[in-house]
Amino acid sequence: MLSYQHAFHAGNPADLHKHIVFAELLSLLTKKDRGITVMETHSGRGLYDLTSAEAQKTGEAADGVGRLSLDPDTPHGAAISTIRARHGETAYPGSPLIASHFLRPQDRQLLMELHPAEGPALKHNMKGTIAEIHQRDGYEGVLAIAPPTPRKGLVLIDPSYEVKTEYDDVAAFVPKLMKKWPEASVLIWYPILTAGRHEAMIGALSALPLVRHEVRFHYKEGKGMLGSGLILVNPPYGSEACFDAALRQAGNLLTENSVSR
Repeated sequence: MLSYQHAFHAGNPADLHKHIVFAELLSLLTKKDRGITVMETHSGRGLYDLTSAEAQKTGEAADGVGRLSLDPDTPHGAAISTIRARHGETAYPGSPLIASHFLRPQDRQLLMELHPAEGPALKHNMKGTIAEIHQRDGYEGVLAIAPPTPRKGLVLIDPSYEVKTEYDDVAAFVPKLMKKWPEASVLIWYPILTAGRHEAMIGALSALPLVRHEVRFHYKEGKGMLGSGLILVNPPYGSEACFDAALRQAGNLLTENSVSR
């Protein structure tokens, strides 16, 4: 698991699915003055250069954000535009910097990243934000801190799933988190692969109140990921529209495959 680096995959169609919905949720949760807490179990480095050797090696961004017409009037488009104004036109923000675009002084951001290279890079890239960086196991770290203040919040769970047991880890972690922090909403990303390992995870979580959304995409000649899935546990009021936004904004790249509401 520590071999994974998201720089090879930043800005691909799965990132767009996840990040558009994440940005829409953050925009929704920050409409009221009440503070929120945003936590991530697998934060990555927070900022990527789409001209880097890693991005060029896979070419995944060219099939994702490179084909997207960014609308600065949408939450996702506004976040990218702001971050690119600061870091350059080839920058692509990960979820930590996307979240920082929406968060206010009354909010809190806690980011977990265990990777020995990604953790220090995350600290560097999040300088000047409200983020609190923890270089530790994400599941352990979030559970240790929960419930935080403010109590209203959103947790993003976004592992690489390179280790097959990660699906079981997510399924075991979420009920524990909800028991400790029932006010939280939890957004889980997962890849759709030929092996279909995500199905057991979905089944294990099915007793919880949730919304599930899956999309398909076609690139790399059908090799690798077939699509992208999101589960939103304890969805806040109005959040169903966040999934529709992904299709409106990236409909040339994403095709809705399955939705459960």
